[in-house]
Amino acid sequence: MLIYGKQPVYHLIERHPQKLQTLYLSKELPKKEYARLMRLGCEVKRIPPNAAQAMSRNGNHQGFLAEVAEVVPVALKEILESEFVVVLSGITDVGNIGAIVRTAYALGVDAVVVCGLKSFAYEPVVRSSTGALFDLPFVVQHNLYDVINDLKVAGFALYGAVMDGEDIRNTAMAPKRALLLGNEAEGIPARAQEKLDRRVSITMAHGFDSLNVSAAGAILMDRMR
Repeated sequence: MLIYGKQPVYHLIERHPQKLQTLYLSKELPKKEYARLMRLGCEVKRIPPNAAQAMSRNGNHQGFLAEVAEVVPVALKEILESEFVVVLSGITDVGNIGAIVRTAYALGVDAVVVCGLKSFAYEPVVRSSTGALFDLPFVVQHNLYDVINDLKVAGFALYGAVMDGEDIRNTAMAPKRALLLGNEAEGIPARAQEKLDRRVSITMAHGFDSLNVSAAGAILMDRMR
């Protein structure tokens, strides 16, 4: 798996150096820093800028690219003893998924569950999460309703982000709780809303209809932790 960008690559260098297979550099570094990277135990290659552009498909690589070990998801049963999980229902934008994963890790969420996708694009999510996907347990499961049922059986209270929900600032939190965030355009499916324990929302100060799902998710996660 190829990742690129200074922040994701350095996150792995600092936190998961064993996952690095080949590090590609297309920019000059101070000798001391280059020597440190050479001691990581992985292959380090200097490549010209045009090669870096081709490898990243014109992405913003900032001179740092790396081949890394694949990210491995966990089974749903492995997170059922957690206290706080976030469930993503049909969210398709990898930037949103990565931002939610990064925020969830920063705010102490125990795991993220991704539902409703035909395939999960690991590489762009790793990049947009700035590497946090390697640190936070996550589950990839197609059927949202199986996830909801298993969480409820395990004792989770399910909070869903909806436009007409109660103000999250006034909502009592259960010890075991799951936050459900819906698709960018359609939100949480009506059938799934019927299974919610609490419908929550963010009260706006002005007459604005909604927030980006990653921004809304960040606010709700912070209120719920």
